[in-house]
Amino acid sequence: MAAGKSTIAAILAKKLGYKHLDLDNYIQKKERLSISEIFKTKGEIYFRKIEAQSLSKILNSKKPFVLAVGGGTPTFGNNMTLMNEKALPIYLKVSQKDLVNRLIAEKESRPLIADLADEAIPNFVAQHLFERSQFYNRATIVIDTSSKELLNIVDEIVTVIKN
Repeated sequence: MAAGKSTIAAILAKKLGYKHLDLDNYIQKKERLSISEIFKTKGEIYFRKIEAQSLSKILNSKKPFVLAVGGGTPTFGNNMTLMNEKALPIYLKVSQKDLVNRLIAEKESRPLIADLADEAIPNFVAQHLFERSQFYNRATIVIDTSSKELLNIVDEIVTVIKN
């Protein structure tokens, strides 16, 4: 969450000449609800089920694409295994401090933290990084984004993919 996945995926797709997809946007169109509304009205378990089904469907596409997934996607079911089998997953590693600052600035649009006090966000981030890092680190490519500009991150990804 707040690692810049959607932004970087869009730039990367354009640079590679591939289609850009965003898993959350795909789900929102399919469900005709925002992610926040899905969480509020149907719950996280329902969302994760739809997310896994949507991920599987997208990953079976034959055309090349760049897909941005949510921060929780790799941690549920066999999503990370599926991504490793069908794609080239990239973990954008961001410092805890940067994540906290970004999340505080955008928390209204984040259903998992919208109701948290700003003071609670550092603990939230630390807990989620601890719980999720075992999944994230299974990605084929890990890019440390600390102190890097967006375009430099994209260039680094392109270089790693080509090698």
